[in-house]
Amino acid sequence: MVEIEGKQKLKIILNIIALMLLIGAIVYLSIRYTPQAAELFARRDELKEAVDKEGLYAIAAFICVQVFQVVVAAVPGELVQLAGGYLFGTFWGAVFLVSGIIIGSLVAFFAARLLGFRLVKTFVSAPKLAKLLRLVSGTKSELVIFTLFLLPGLPKDVLTYIAGLTPVNPWRFLALAILGRLPALVVSCYIGASLEQENLWAVVIVSALSAVLILGGWLYKDWILEKVRMLKSEA
Repeated sequence: MVEIEGKQKLKIILNIIALMLLIGAIVYLSIRYTPQAAELFARRDELKEAVDKEGLYAIAAFICVQVFQVVVAAVPGELVQLAGGYLFGTFWGAVFLVSGIIIGSLVAFFAARLLGFRLVKTFVSAPKLAKLLRLVSGTKSELVIFTLFLLPGLPKDVLTYIAGLTPVNPWRFLALAILGRLPALVVSCYIGASLEQENLWAVVIVSALSAVLILGGWLYKDWILEKVRMLKSEA
């Protein structure tokens, strides 16, 4: 009992240290890159003017970038989401991002369904693939899929390929994946839009809150996944 309590205290202390380090990193990066941000703000009118001038071509190009990000899977999606908010605002940025995610997810899903394990094994190790397949297959698979896409720190684009290896309905999968992605996507767009409007307080506050949530999700990811596994085994 004493040993268990000691481990719990150690875990709490480590979590607090991790949170403090994360907040410190946010403050450092905010100070470190203020000159670059100021330069970006100074040229934002030129950037917005170029996007407005291209009109539908700019929108189509941006959606293609999001499709590429999903299909390639290795490209960080957060950068594309921030750019979407910066260029098009929170609402339209989210709309264009979701459009690209839908197209990219369908491409990845059906590519995996057509080509099978030989495709997915090129970028997912066999143990990791087996572990994720067990999670997203069988009973309560839809709840698991939604949970995995909602949790921060998981390779969501890789999960799309893995889902293509299962019998899950593609349209139900797509709906669950979009719903799971949406909260983080909208927040990223809002941060990008706030950057464009020079609302730095909003950027810092929302980024800090998001970082805390992401850290919490990452720290308790295994616990949440274990609860999901238990729920599946009880079904």
